Amino acid sequence: MRTVAAGIRGCELVCVMAICLALPAFAGNPPSDVNALEVQAKVAALERAQAAVVGLRTTAVEDARSIDHLGRERSGSGVVIGNDGLVVTIGYLILEADHVDLMVDPDRVIPARVIAYDIASGFGLVQALTPLRVQPATLGNSAAIKDNDPLMIASGGENGDLSLAWLVSRRAFSGYWEYHIDGALFTSPPRTDHSGAALFNADGELMGIGSLVVMDALGPDKPRVPGNMFVPVDLLKSILPELRANGTTRSSTRAWLGLNCVEIDGIVRVVRVAADSPAEDAGLAPGDQILRIDGVEVNGLEGLYKTLWRGGDAERDIALVVSNGGLQRTLTVRAKDRMKTLRHAKGI
Repeated sequence: MRTVAAGIRGCELVCVMAICLALPAFAGNPPSDVNALEVQAKVAALERAQAAVVGLRTTAVEDARSIDHLGRERSGSGVVIGNDGLVVTIGYLILEADHVDLMVDPDRVIPARVIAYDIASGFGLVQALTPLRVQPATLGNSAAIKDNDPLMIASGGENGDLSLAWLVSRRAFSGYWEYHIDGALFTSPPRTDHSGAALFNADGELMGIGSLVVMDALGPDKPRVPGNMFVPVDLLKSILPELRANGTTRSSTRAWLGLNCVEIDGIVRVVRVAADSPAEDAGLAPGDQILRIDGVEVNGLEGLYKTLWRGGDAERDIALVVSNGGLQRTLTVRAKDRMKTLRHAKGI
C-alpha cells in the first residue's frame, strides 16, 4: 500500500489514505470489508485538513543575519488554525522576514504579516491581511499518536503534495543551532518539502509542523532510516495565547552564543561560529571540543543547552572550557539575548 500511495495524487490519494487510516490494524492484514461510512467520514476530514494547508513565501530584510544559512528568499508551507486568518508554520521560514505571501491556490495569493516567532519551540505565526476563506485545521493531541501509526503529510503552494507516513519514534531532539525540544515526532518515509508541512492523523487533526529531514528517524542507536522531524502541536497549544499576545514566549528570552555544534558519542564539537556573535568575539573556532560550561561537564548537546539556558540572565558571562589539537583553554563568553539580535522589517 505504501508503494501504491506514493504514485497517486490529489483526491485519489486522500481516498487511499482514508481507507488505510480507517483500518485499525493496517500494519497487518486488513479486513476485506471496510466500513463505508467510516471511510467517507475520514475522506471528508482529510480533505478539510488538506485544504487548510497553504503555501508560504517570505523575503528576509536586507541585513538579516539569517540570510547566510537560510537565504533571503524562502518557501514552504503553513497551516490555517484560526478563523481570523492565523497561520502556523516553522519559525525559520519567517525569521527576520520583511515580506510574507500565502498561496491559497494557484490563482490566489494573500499578503500576510509576521505576528510571532518562538525560539524555544521553533514555531512561527503569520496573519493573513485579507480574508483567506479557508476553514481552519483542528489542533489534535500529538501525545496520543502511537508508534507506527499511519499519518498524512501535506504541503502547500504550487507544488503542494500529499503522502502517507508512519510515526517511527518520539524523543527529545537537540539541533545544532542551539535548539532543543522534548517529544519531537519522527516519521518515515522522508519528504523534502518538509518546511512548515502539516502532519495529520486519521481524523484530519493537526499533529505537528515539519522542520527537518533526518537520517536517523528511528533514533541515534538504531538502524539508519531517513525521515522527517515534526515539532509536536502540543507544544503550540500550551503557548498559543502567549504568542498571540506578545509575539514570542518567556522561554525564548535565553542566552545565545552563536554556535553550531555536532554531538558524536557524547562529544560536542563546534562546526560553525556565527559572524558577529558572542562565540566569535570570545575566540571559539570550528573544531573546538566543548568540555565544560559554567563548571558543568558537557556530555551532549542537550546538557550543553540546558546548562546555558538555566544559568541566569540571558545576557551574562559564560565560562567555557574547550580543547582543540590537544590544547585546552578557558574562555569567557558574553552571551546575548537571541531575540535582541534579530533584524526586523522597517517600521516594526
